[in-house]
Amino acid sequence: MKYSFVIPCYNSESTISIVIEEISVTMKQENISSFDYEIILVNDYSKDNTGKIIKQLAQTNNNITAIQFPKNFGQDSACLAGYAHTSGEYVITLDDDGQTPACEVMTLINKLEDGYDVVFGKYPQKHHSKFRNWGSKVNDFMACKLINKPKDLYLCSYFVARRFVIDEILNYDNPYPYIRGLLLRTTSNMCNVSINHRDRLVGESTYTLKKLISLWFNGFTAFSIKPLRVSVVIGLLSAVFSIFLIIYALFQKATDPSLELGWTSLISVISLFSGLILMTLGLIGEYIGRIYISLNKSPQYVIKEVIKAHHPYE
Repeated sequence: MKYSFVIPCYNSESTISIVIEEISVTMKQENISSFDYEIILVNDYSKDNTGKIIKQLAQTNNNITAIQFPKNFGQDSACLAGYAHTSGEYVITLDDDGQTPACEVMTLINKLEDGYDVVFGKYPQKHHSKFRNWGSKVNDFMACKLINKPKDLYLCSYFVARRFVIDEILNYDNPYPYIRGLLLRTTSNMCNVSINHRDRLVGESTYTLKKLISLWFNGFTAFSIKPLRVSVVIGLLSAVFSIFLIIYALFQKATDPSLELGWTSLISVISLFSGLILMTLGLIGEYIGRIYISLNKSPQYVIKEVIKAHHPYE
């Protein structure tokens, strides 16, 4: 049995070596030979010395492969690049900041051996900021409604998957990848197992509102047309509302001929429905734009360099 660890890296110069050491110690404690696991590090165009550090790690450790991006493509694209270089029967994805405990990887793997295809970690107590916790809850709610995620399944960045699941994910060749959506469309045989969640070792999270919105768009426009259906329902309700509004205005005018029709109310109604129309057109435009980019074969990622011990090449 071979295990593959995939770690997308971004501005983690102070933590990535610690995470690697924790993986190595855990594998040794489990009596897993160094020939039976590999670590794929993908530098998503970090602004610090992460690229240099993972290159040094790869050049001095036969278990490690370092991949360098020439620009920032995002965490999910980095995961796909890492998956493409794995060879293990079990593929483990985890973060580079030390919050996802590599020492508990066997908890996930043991659960996978109960017959599941994918096992996600689940945190009884999360050590994220309030904003990130809020964003995770919103993302979880939208995933349930738009891409049919089971309500009792918690999706996170720390999980282990079987080889066939990873191979199927790699068949996805369009831009804007969304790993959780790809997992959900590949198998329903998934579960959670409780693990600890730690404080960040150093620094602050790079999780921002912009990244949260980008995550939503990637997931829900690539794997669901429900937003379009929602816009149709909103449009229908708006049309019904406008009909009743017209009937009400005509009734008032008929019962009180001296009543003057208000310019303010008219402009308010026009502004309301103009906004709804523009919102719907914008949503449709987002879908069409992504179709156009997909047809142009925009890359999921570009690899600048792959480094292995004694075998660097570009």
